[in-house]
Amino acid sequence: MKIILFYIRNYLLHSDKKIFLGSSIFCALLIFLNYHFQLHQWIGKNSFLPVKLLAWALVFTVAFGIPVWLQRQIRRPASPLPGSFYGLFLCAVILFALKYTLRFHFTFSADLSINQYWNKTVHWPALFVIVAGALFVLRHVFIQEETAWGTRKLLPDWRPYLLMLLIMVPLISLAATEPDFQAVYPKLNMVVSNGSLYDIPAWKALLFELSYGSDFLTIELFFRGFLILGFSQWLGKDAILPVAIFYCSIHFGKPLGECISSYFGGILLGIVVYNTRSIWGGLVVHLGIAWMMELVGAVVSRL
Repeated sequence: MKIILFYIRNYLLHSDKKIFLGSSIFCALLIFLNYHFQLHQWIGKNSFLPVKLLAWALVFTVAFGIPVWLQRQIRRPASPLPGSFYGLFLCAVILFALKYTLRFHFTFSADLSINQYWNKTVHWPALFVIVAGALFVLRHVFIQEETAWGTRKLLPDWRPYLLMLLIMVPLISLAATEPDFQAVYPKLNMVVSNGSLYDIPAWKALLFELSYGSDFLTIELFFRGFLILGFSQWLGKDAILPVAIFYCSIHFGKPLGECISSYFGGILLGIVVYNTRSIWGGLVVHLGIAWMMELVGAVVSRL
């Protein structure tokens, strides 16, 4: 845990306080606008995929682009950002907007509940294949990132990340008492059309949770591997705050507390990946928290 604290302390000591404050205020403004005007629900009501895709691409452009612009206004660097930066930036917001809006509707059975289960279970792994494939292409077009988006370098010590998970246990337990948490978790409720959550066979519940877990591999690969390590070639450690705000914006449909905490979690995971050049520690933490929320949500729903 000492090495993680060292990374955080070093980042805070050497970060521009005006940039940190300005970025945090901007993130708070975005969160306020979303929850006050129900932006997430307003976009979600539009069933026309191209409009929804364009709307989320615009949201992500603002969330990611404005903090980068703010940093450059404060720092006043001598050289402009190259065209490859803007090309990769555009690809990033479009790719995640596509990931955010794309839905699969296959017919597996005449039974609607079976279709609902399998469509959701197929959904996350399919998106992982799409995003990972696109990032593989982008890596060879725009950049030769030596760690392949943070997937090549393993961590020598996993204990700090397991300790971080233990710290999260009481916080998740406290959050589980809130109605907005209970309305979202466990995600397994999405495929329970009739009967109880506990009527689902164990193998189907496990398969669903493994599928759900694949979404966090997609997120860590995209946000920490692709955005942090990819854009740090131009921005250095200044990539951490814009990526954290972008990451926060994908939580606009989640409970308010989870959305706010995602900004700080994004900063923490960004600092770790920037220093370790590996996404695996962040994946352990992120995936562990997700499955703990599923478990706690399931327990609370039974009470």
